[in-house]
Order: sequence, then structure tokens, then C-alpha cells
Amino acid sequence: MIVFITNDDWRRIIISIVKGIVDNPEEVVITEKEGRRGTTLEVRVHPEDIGKVIGRNGRTAKALRTVISALAGRNIRVDLIEADEAR
Repeated sequence: MIVFITNDDWRRIIISIVKGIVDNPEEVVITEKEGRRGTTLEVRVHPEDIGKVIGRNGRTAKALRTVISALAGRNIRVDLIEADEAR
């Protein structure tokens, strides 16, 4: 069986995953940017939560990138950003 997931579906899934990891879920914002090198997702979280999203030795961030690529069906770059950094 083949299941097609739309952009809105995988975006909601990723937001749910990230909000489940952090202590300040109301500050999770995901924006999508198209560039020359493809799609980039910017995942913004509260400064206190950035370590949780990155994880020990980057394991959580790597897993998040893997899930995003699998859901999107293509390679997508993911940038983890503290919410107070300049946009």
C-alpha cells in the first residue's frame, strides 16, 4: 500500500514531534524556505530547548532530519535555530 503525505501532513507531524521534545512547545515555529540548493526547514525553539532538540552528540537532530526526509520523500535540509536569533 502506498500512502501519499502532503506538505501540510508532514509539517504537522514534525511540529508534533518537536513540541513533544521541548519544554516550551508554544515557541516552536517551523518555516520552509526554497533556495537554489532545495528546501530548507528552519525549526525555531526556545533557547533553553535547543539542546533537547539537538540531543546528545546530535542524535536527536539526526533522527529528526531522517524522519523529515522520509516523510517528505526527498532530501530536505533542517536548520535548528534558537527563537531569539535574528530572522
